[in-house]
Amino acid sequence: MKDWNGSRNSIFKAISASTNMSERQCDDYYATESKAIHKLCKVEKFSPTVWECACGGGHLVKALEENGYEVIATDIVNRGCPNSGQIDFFTLQECKCDIITNPPYKYAKEFVEHSLDIVDDGRKVAMFLKLTFLEGKARKVFFAKYPPKKVWVFSERILCAKNGDFDSLKESGGSAVAYAWFVWEKGYKGETTVGWI
Repeated sequence: MKDWNGSRNSIFKAISASTNMSERQCDDYYATESKAIHKLCKVEKFSPTVWECACGGGHLVKALEENGYEVIATDIVNRGCPNSGQIDFFTLQECKCDIITNPPYKYAKEFVEHSLDIVDDGRKVAMFLKLTFLEGKARKVFFAKYPPKKVWVFSERILCAKNGDFDSLKESGGSAVAYAWFVWEKGYKGETTVGWI
């Protein structure tokens, strides 16, 4: 982010939020291969400033910046992302920009719901999720209430490396998991369309 001074206050001003800081248990950290963002940016446009609210080591942040976006980077745990702030995403109550992240999978639905609660109408929320996020009776109800505008399915495997260790993942043969970008636009009530990237 331009002119970043590292203060917690700057983060809140940038995303127009105020909150009560709290600690909660840390989850496993899976870094996302940067080409996931490069492919997304070829098919979607976002607000000039975006919020990466589970930034980890900054892999997606760097790729977003390379695509011309100013990025507000935060995470509940400091995992080494440059110019980031340590914030519990669920304590923030307002966001004036689009949100793009790979959320902790066990809280993926909650990340989507909270994102759509705090952004303004017309804002986008893009979540990097397993393709299996589409499955399940509970998710059917969830998608009826919050239909994504677009689901971008990867035509090749994208790596998500535990603790950001891509070398070990590649040595073990890569990934057998299929991922997609799920893109919501707050207020959208139409049908979900599927594309391939």
